[in-house]
Amino acid sequence: MKSQRVFIIAEAGVNHDGDLDKALGLVDAAADAGADCVKFQTFEASKLATSLLQKAAYQKTETLENQQDMLRRLELPRQWHHDLLKRSQDRNIIFLSSAFDIDSLSFLAREMNLATIKLGSGELTNAPLLFAAGSAGKKIILSTGMGTLADVEHALGALACGYLKQEPSADKFYEVYGSEAGRSAIEKNVTLLHCVTEYPAPYDEINLRSMDTLRNTFSLPVGYSDHSKGIAVAIAAVARGAEMIEKHLTLNNTSPGPDHRSSLQPAEFKAMVQAIRHVEMALGDGVKQIQPSETKNIAVVRKTVVAASPINAAEVFTSKNIVVLRGGYGPSPFDYWKLLGQRATRSYKTGEPIT
Repeated sequence: MKSQRVFIIAEAGVNHDGDLDKALGLVDAAADAGADCVKFQTFEASKLATSLLQKAAYQKTETLENQQDMLRRLELPRQWHHDLLKRSQDRNIIFLSSAFDIDSLSFLAREMNLATIKLGSGELTNAPLLFAAGSAGKKIILSTGMGTLADVEHALGALACGYLKQEPSADKFYEVYGSEAGRSAIEKNVTLLHCVTEYPAPYDEINLRSMDTLRNTFSLPVGYSDHSKGIAVAIAAVARGAEMIEKHLTLNNTSPGPDHRSSLQPAEFKAMVQAIRHVEMALGDGVKQIQPSETKNIAVVRKTVVAASPINAAEVFTSKNIVVLRGGYGPSPFDYWKLLGQRATRSYKTGEPIT
């Protein structure tokens, strides 16, 4: 079976910096780079974090304002969603956004009518939001950074309970997820993304083999949300079987803002997309066989049994007068021992394949 096309998400996120023209430019850059999807973030600052919350270390180095002020500046106004959706449709790229609170989720599911909603790693344990996401009946891409297998299982239980319109409770999540109907709903709707929630993610902590564990444990499509520097890890994830890649995109990674420095600029993103497309072609169908491009080289590269010296008709083939060399089409070297002791039915020149 041929390998499935990898779905590539350009994570514009909050790299619009509160500027609609920049946000539209990110849609264009994602489309020009060959991404399948451009993704933003939908939240209301007051519903995302308490005013007492300190910024993460990487945010402190990139921005000066406090957490609430930073988040308010990076909110994506509701009208912009419609503008960005229109630009995405014009550029033939899928528009997607991550929901960080229930009102934002409802907006994306109902007013924007998105077929798929992304939930970031910070929402892996947000049971009310997970339940609401399942209740919305949409496909879900769920990042699993900062999580364990148990956290993922709990999250899937909350989603399943929502999909099946069951009364939510921690005990009910276990019950519904364990049911045939619950598992079926999850298998039809959920993709998991392995992720390491650090910016940039240290190479020695990325642990791409976790994708195998997620796939084997939950029997779901698995991809990788990449926060590492460069493009090597994302490409390696595809070679390891990632069905989806998410990577941050910026128009300028020297811009002030929390995510710019860990994002790819347009030319780098395009190079990643091209490399991923090459890798997915190279993965092939798994059948070990002679490829069309190889056939013309068989006569040049493969060895055959040839005359080591002139051989007269009726002369006996011996280890002295026949040898295995590159020499065009002739008997397989596996027939070498069968030929020894036989008599030549005609004469041969040095280097001529034995027939």
